Amino acid sequence: MPDIDLNLITPLDALLTERSVTAAAKKLGLSTSAMSRTLARLRVATGDPLLVPAGRALVPTPYAEAMAERVHEIAREARAVLQPAADVLDLATLERTFVIRANDGFIDLAAGALTIAAGEAAPGVRLQFVPKPDKDAHPLREGMIDLEIGVLGATAPELRTRLLFADRFVGVCRRGHPALADGGMTTAGYVACRHVVVSRKRQWTGPVDTALDKLGLFRTVALVVPSHANAMRIVRDSDLVGLVPFSCLGGDADRHGWQAAGLTQFDLPVQTPGIKVSVIWHPRHQADPAHRWLRDTVVDVTRSLTQ
Repeated sequence: MPDIDLNLITPLDALLTERSVTAAAKKLGLSTSAMSRTLARLRVATGDPLLVPAGRALVPTPYAEAMAERVHEIAREARAVLQPAADVLDLATLERTFVIRANDGFIDLAAGALTIAAGEAAPGVRLQFVPKPDKDAHPLREGMIDLEIGVLGATAPELRTRLLFADRFVGVCRRGHPALADGGMTTAGYVACRHVVVSRKRQWTGPVDTALDKLGLFRTVALVVPSHANAMRIVRDSDLVGLVPFSCLGGDADRHGWQAAGLTQFDLPVQTPGIKVSVIWHPRHQADPAHRWLRDTVVDVTRSLTQ
């Protein structure tokens, strides 16, 4: 709209409200001469005098009176659009569904506690967890999900992150496994076992194999499954050995009953890289008070479970 200057709306509103060039100029922090020039431009743009002398005062023309309320509403709405929203959040009345993408390990670890904590603060909030088949940033970018839990991929530098906890891989096997008979899992005993591998991408090798390869060793992978829960159930009922993040055991194997359930954990005989698990979101939600509350709640609940 090259022939319309929307910058004139605010001074027009001030002039019609104050009915004084001097008062309107003071209201907007302008000089009286600048406001006089603006009034001249407005008269040209509208084809109407707008304000005319009546003694020592100015009075609006019928056209100006007719549009005064509409101009004021337009100016108010423009300010509301362009000014930051008030950072006010009433959790008691908040009604919103948040979609969180996470793997099964995090859901088993924190979904229940997170739902309880969120429900106590905001009864109208609902949480929907969806599977995490990969690290594709498309669902975050398109607004299909609100939060992601996991390790940030390298293809979305604009995404925001906040560290939840540092994790590590541990071995798991059934209680009384023969490889633990001599007091612990040795490197030789580990590679002699048959293994179950967790991979969403149907891969047969991982960080342990890289570490073993440096020692000139090789393990036998007998089975690939899509989730850590699958692996833990399988090794509990067989002589297969598994590999899971420590957080999948709830942070404390004894406290969460894995020993009683017939499953035990052991330190790997080789070094594997650490895992940094973060909460990940798109910048569009950075200033959203409700979203910020959700992020803080996820961090607080998760850290209470993993520390």
